Amino acid sequence: MSVARVCLALCAALLAAAAAAQDGQPRLGRLFLTPEWRVQLERQRQLDIQETRTLEGSTMRLDGVVLRSSGKSTVWVNNQAQTENAAGSGVAVVTRPRQPDRATLAPGGEQPAELKVGQAINRATRETADGLADGAIRVQPAAPRR
Repeated sequence: MSVARVCLALCAALLAAAAAAQDGQPRLGRLFLTPEWRVQLERQRQLDIQETRTLEGSTMRLDGVVLRSSGKSTVWVNNQAQTENAAGSGVAVVTRPRQPDRATLAPGGEQPAELKVGQAINRATRETADGLADGAIRVQPAAPRR
């Protein structure tokens, strides 16, 4: 999907939410967070608290990268979000604006690994694996109807 289509879809969603708010319907609000989680996040924001996490498990997976126009980025490693310069997860992350689909991850004292979004690396053997079987999606056509 092109960037223009994504922007159009986002604008349409925002306009629909604004129109719904004017009609007296509930606003979009925050999604996917429990009330307890929202309270905890708000407290962390107010006190500028950051959790210290360690990278656990034998694999390290790059789940997503968001590069902002300000130059700051957020990267998801093993389903944990972190900013580029935060060391809260124990993983140093380097992103490149010219290659927004990949990042270099360096957990602790381990050798850095450059991964594309969706790739995982076995931390012991250094073998990488794609989430989509080398980027291919195979669909079996339906049998013809008689």
